[in-house]
Amino acid sequence: MKTFQLSAEPRTDLGKKATKALRAAGKIPAVINGGEIVTLPYTAALKPGEKLVEIEDGKGLITTDITVTNEAVRKLVYTPDIFAIELEVNGEKRNAILKDLQFHPVKDNILHIDFLEVNDKKPVVIEVPVKLEGHAEGVKAGGKLQLNMKKLRVRAIYTDVPERLVINVDNLGLGKTIQVGDLHFEGLELINANNAVVCTVALTRAARGAAANAAAGK
Repeated sequence: MKTFQLSAEPRTDLGKKATKALRAAGKIPAVINGGEIVTLPYTAALKPGEKLVEIEDGKGLITTDITVTNEAVRKLVYTPDIFAIELEVNGEKRNAILKDLQFHPVKDNILHIDFLEVNDKKPVVIEVPVKLEGHAEGVKAGGKLQLNMKKLRVRAIYTDVPERLVINVDNLGLGKTIQVGDLHFEGLELINANNAVVCTVALTRAARGAAANAAAGK
């Protein structure tokens, strides 16, 4: 994946009034999940923006509330690309990926961002764009290549996640499909259903006519 550098400020006032003022100033409230798991009771000092969330008996998760600017995240959000994010907050850098976005239902501006902290030991689940390459046999026969799934969900160490999942369609015949179960990528586990259709060469009207004429001529 490409790397995106982003600076953030810790957010300590979580009230509605403060959140409204942030958005009016061109800033977006956000949270970093997936942080350190600690044993409870936790006695060390929390940094600005950090809070402790109990996740199970005797264990807690440290999350961090932050703010980022609309301008800073524009090229991160409004793109089909995926990024490994170097997120700087509280004077330290943390590796993260974009987990979730909340948009205003009418204005379509970003209301909230969820980041997921990652490392080189724990796999993450992320959607990766699909790219088709090659010239399908079925297209040569008059069919139309269709991409049914623009992204696939994969589970992997974030450093192993590619920018694109490249699928060769040279041998894809007329009326044939490539399903998730047909695919394999080194170091990646595909999460989508095995029978989900990724792409197909659809029969066009011209292809049907040619097939009918060929059959009639026999």
